[in-house]
Amino acid sequence: MKNLLENRIIIISGPYGTGKTNIAVNLAEYVVKTGKKACIVDFDIVNPYFRSADNIEELKKIGVRPIIPEFANTNVELPIFPKEYYSIFSTDEYSIVDVGGDAYGAVALAVDHDKYEDCSYSMYYVYNFYRPMTSTPKAANLMLKQIENTSHLRFSGIINNSNLGTETTVEDVKNSVPYAKEFAELSGLPLMLTTALGSLRVEGAYPIENKTKKYF
Repeated sequence: MKNLLENRIIIISGPYGTGKTNIAVNLAEYVVKTGKKACIVDFDIVNPYFRSADNIEELKKIGVRPIIPEFANTNVELPIFPKEYYSIFSTDEYSIVDVGGDAYGAVALAVDHDKYEDCSYSMYYVYNFYRPMTSTPKAANLMLKQIENTSHLRFSGIINNSNLGTETTVEDVKNSVPYAKEFAELSGLPLMLTTALGSLRVEGAYPIENKTKKYF
């Protein structure tokens, strides 16, 4: 995951059910293990069940600072940011922003898009070939453009996290790679890495752990 750390602020986004929260938490833990400070911002206003907020205690134990906006676990449509959130624009720690799926979830980013641009950021689209809404590279690219238009920010690259939850096989991961590459080519963005549960031992894939209530 080292190649994801080009900028201090790292936004993890993508459609619902791609496993982006799991990617965000794994990335936060990776940063801490390299000896750097990290915080994780829970911006998931779309799917309150699979949120980085669910990992608060575990994150604190390993030294990751969790920042939970006031709308977490509510149905409010407008984001209400705690003062602590704005520290990501001035701190020296790596700040990983876990954004809710689809363009609606990107509204939280749009509020302060100018601050992200001033600080420099990287935004990665988490791709899951096995999700119905993004089963084709063309559909995935359409969602990518919608998120960019809503957030007023641009993606830096793609993370292929294609999986079928606990039913995922080595072949499932390998079969997704050509589609991820086609999506990357269509979007004009680099395919940063392919991830898979470490227990699968997929050659060429970066091993991650299941850090969420249920793996997608």
